[in-house]
Amino acid sequence: MAAVDTAYFEQLYAQQDDPWGVATHWYEARKRAVLLASLPGARLGRVFEPGCASGVLTQALAERAEHVLATDLSVKALDAARARFDRAGVRNVTLARAVLPEEWPVADHPAFDLVVLSELGYYFDASSWDRMAARAVTSLAPGGTIVACHWLHPFGERRLDTHVVHGAIARQPGLFPLVDHAEQDFLLQVWSRDPASPARKEGLA
Repeated sequence: MAAVDTAYFEQLYAQQDDPWGVATHWYEARKRAVLLASLPGARLGRVFEPGCASGVLTQALAERAEHVLATDLSVKALDAARARFDRAGVRNVTLARAVLPEEWPVADHPAFDLVVLSELGYYFDASSWDRMAARAVTSLAPGGTIVACHWLHPFGERRLDTHVVHGAIARQPGLFPLVDHAEQDFLLQVWSRDPASPARKEGLA
């Protein structure tokens, strides 16, 4: 069994550039704002976003990052993201096609200050996602952060429960939980190699 159904995503993006309405739904805009507000620092350094889709969240991350590496397994999704960045004049994003977890970019890139795992974990089989979680942690810089955000409702292509997806990350050694935000629709959690909260980092607590 393949880790992720590549053909499904290529067919999806052949029909439209933004199949989930990430750029148009208020739900998505609000969720994106919650994710960005949950990150422990104003500046994000080096960011890795696998499964970037058409690049809506990527563009928001780029506004706060030194550099973003964004990958997707769909060439059409990457084309849509590239067109978005060209229109907006975004210059600090590198786009690449990658089939994960096999092509996780640890060997070719420096350690990441932030890894963003948003709305992709439930498409993997359990063993492949465990490998993804392990690689996300081992590719973190000292003090680096992982944020995971996933839909909670059932849908046809789901292979893992969202709590299983996040649990695979939480079990990794060397991480400290910073944010645990649950709503009816999604679960958002943040872990870091640095146990200090944003308030502690600024000497407020």
